[in-house]
Formats: sequence, C-alpha cells, structure tokens
Amino acid sequence: MPPKVFSRKKGQGLFFWLILFSFYCSPSLAELYYYRDASGTLYITNIPTNHILIKRTKPKIPERIFQKAGRLYGIDPALLKAIARVESNFDPYAVSHKGAQGLMQLMPATAKAYGVKNCFHLEENVRAAAAFLKDLLEEFESLELALAAYNAGPNKVKKFKKIPPYPETRHYVKKVLYFYSKYKK
Repeated sequence: MPPKVFSRKKGQGLFFWLILFSFYCSPSLAELYYYRDASGTLYITNIPTNHILIKRTKPKIPERIFQKAGRLYGIDPALLKAIARVESNFDPYAVSHKGAQGLMQLMPATAKAYGVKNCFHLEENVRAAAAFLKDLLEEFESLELALAAYNAGPNKVKKFKKIPPYPETRHYVKKVLYFYSKYKK
C-alpha cells in the first residue's frame, strides 16, 4: 500500500479534519501516526518511523480466503485458519523479528519459491502457505511434522527425524493443533 501523508498548517480547519476522519475510518489503513514539525504543521501518515501511533486496526479476514486456498490444495480451511491465528494473530501486516511476513508469516525465500509478489496481499499469502503446507504434508506424511517444518524449517525436521527439540516449535505445533480442533467444530 503506498504511504499516505496528510499535513495541516495553522488556519486550515474543517476540510482537513473531514479528510482525516474519512481516512481514519478507512479499513484499508492499518496504522495512523502523527507528528508536528518545527513550523507547527501537523502531519498524519501511515509510515511507522518515530511518529506517535494514533490508530491500529486489523482488517477482518474473510473466511472465503481460507476456503479457496484449502480447496485449491486439498487443505482443511480450519487448519489454514489455525496457522494464521498462531502465526500472526490474524494480522496481515505482521512482520516477525526473523523476517517472516504477512498473515501466514512466510519467509521471503518461501514466498518467492511459491510465486508471491506481495506478502501482505491476503490471497497470495494464504495461497502460498497452503501450497507450502501441502508440500510439507506430502514430504513428512504427518501433520505434526509438517507443522514443525512450517515453523522451524524442513531441514530441521529432516535432521532430527521428529519434531525438533526447540520449545518454540513444540509449543507452536501444540497451539496450531489446539486452534485447528477449535475451528473444526
């Protein structure tokens, strides 16, 4: 999404605030920040630097996105939804400290391998995650091992020939399975 920046100089009134309000209420804007420069001009932007956060929203994720990707790759949509819940808590703009991006937290190399051009595009992200998960399920022939590979990487699961002994990965698998059983109902 291209950055949006609005500024208001002293003396500008109602028109500025009407524009701001319309963008503030827009579901397409994930975050709004503001700052005032030395001349007193107020800037409102979606660029997260050292500005003050005034709004953060997570758009509602349509169920059809999980259903479409699930049908395409033969993956239960409830499983995809469970992964999204654990990976990003349904935040399509999430970026991990390791560099994973988007709703399903795809690493850049994985995203590229599955043809993703924009990791923050919901359908692209979920489609690639479903394709990746299908490949992992075929390779490891076990849901638990496929989930461990999704989290820790396939090479770690191959190395240990079981869920790697990392607390984060073990917790991840349990958490996804918990939400999977919850969403299946």
